[in-house]
Amino acid sequence: MTLTYHDYLQIGSLLDIQVPRSDPPEHDETLFIIIHQTYELWFKQFLHEMDRAEQCMIDGDLWACVATLKRMRMVMKTLVQQVDILETMTPLSFVSFRDRLDTASGFQSVQFRILEFRLGHKRARMLDAIAEDVPLRAEVEAAFAAPTLQDRFHQFLVGIGCNIPQEVLDRDVTEPVGPNELVQDELLRVYRERPDVTVMLEMLTDIDEGLQEWRYRHVKLAERTIGTKIGTGGSDGVEFLKKSLFRPMFPDLWAIRARM
Repeated sequence: MTLTYHDYLQIGSLLDIQVPRSDPPEHDETLFIIIHQTYELWFKQFLHEMDRAEQCMIDGDLWACVATLKRMRMVMKTLVQQVDILETMTPLSFVSFRDRLDTASGFQSVQFRILEFRLGHKRARMLDAIAEDVPLRAEVEAAFAAPTLQDRFHQFLVGIGCNIPQEVLDRDVTEPVGPNELVQDELLRVYRERPDVTVMLEMLTDIDEGLQEWRYRHVKLAERTIGTKIGTGGSDGVEFLKKSLFRPMFPDLWAIRARM
């Protein structure tokens, strides 16, 4: 049988998974579902690309890594842009079906938690909040216990002759990534002596900035939609989201800006 577009992309199954809980269905609930399902697909693609970026760093393949980071950056920009579509939904439209979500909440997105962990935002309490029977539980545990993208980046820097402190290379990878002045010294040297590697540094900064921008847009979306209400998953809603605002994943790349 000839493979068709419909079969290859499993269009039938794809279009069957948008199931509104409101009865009769509220018009904007379909938008809400599609946006969040699309987010999960982009999270999957971002993580898929991060696998490749990390391997490129391990292999010392600069330009393949840059190309992959560029794609990750564009995925992050797409995540931010999708907020524009969701903001066409008014607070009253959301309220019309919000109670149907019960305890379902974006706070429970395991893929986003994996994404955070792999970028370096490690928090044991977030792992503890995920029930044992949740799909991808094993994957989020593995991400928590594994080296981060920045750890792989440090290995790459060693490979090009940078003097990265041993305590940085041997750090506890279950702890959040923090700044290090000696690493910053080496990054400054790279900026001055290796313009080719500088392309990678700027791509990493772009991705970091994109994640911070997505967090900000997410906070403002929640604020304009639910105000100070408690989140559907029982979190503090907007106040919970604000706690991670403007926290860099690559603090050393930001710290050196004042020294250039």
